[in-house]
Amino acid sequence: MRPAGAADVGGLVERNLALAAESEDRVLDRSAVEAGVRAILGSSRRGRYWVAEVDGTVRGQCLVTEEPSDWTGGRYWWIQSVYIDPDWRGTGVFRRLWEVVGAAAAEAGDVASIRLYVARGNRAARAVYERLGMEETDYRVYEKPVGELG
Repeated sequence: MRPAGAADVGGLVERNLALAAESEDRVLDRSAVEAGVRAILGSSRRGRYWVAEVDGTVRGQCLVTEEPSDWTGGRYWWIQSVYIDPDWRGTGVFRRLWEVVGAAAAEAGDVASIRLYVARGNRAARAVYERLGMEETDYRVYEKPVGELG
């Protein structure tokens, strides 16, 4: 497990494209995804990718972003862009990513909790998160594209 770097851009892009296709049946614009990955890797304020390497090959990833909390005086960390190569699912790769992120959150000292969102229909992912001790919350996510405001 390690933080991702510039050499990981291509793999991060490929896994993000696969994630969108598998989890939401969406085809994303490759150049937009690459720009997003590069922006995150270029600024720790935007987030931090972690990758799971097995025998020198990246087999999984997750992105951690943060949300400041005026209620706790600390931060919430959000896990996003989770993707484990299909042949490596169920082998503990995500559990290890989770452990590394959890240790980093504990070391930071001001992280109140680690959160993520998952599609309601993604039962396999929900089961993984629940086995790790995460609990479903009462919150719902709402969204409106900025281009539709006004």
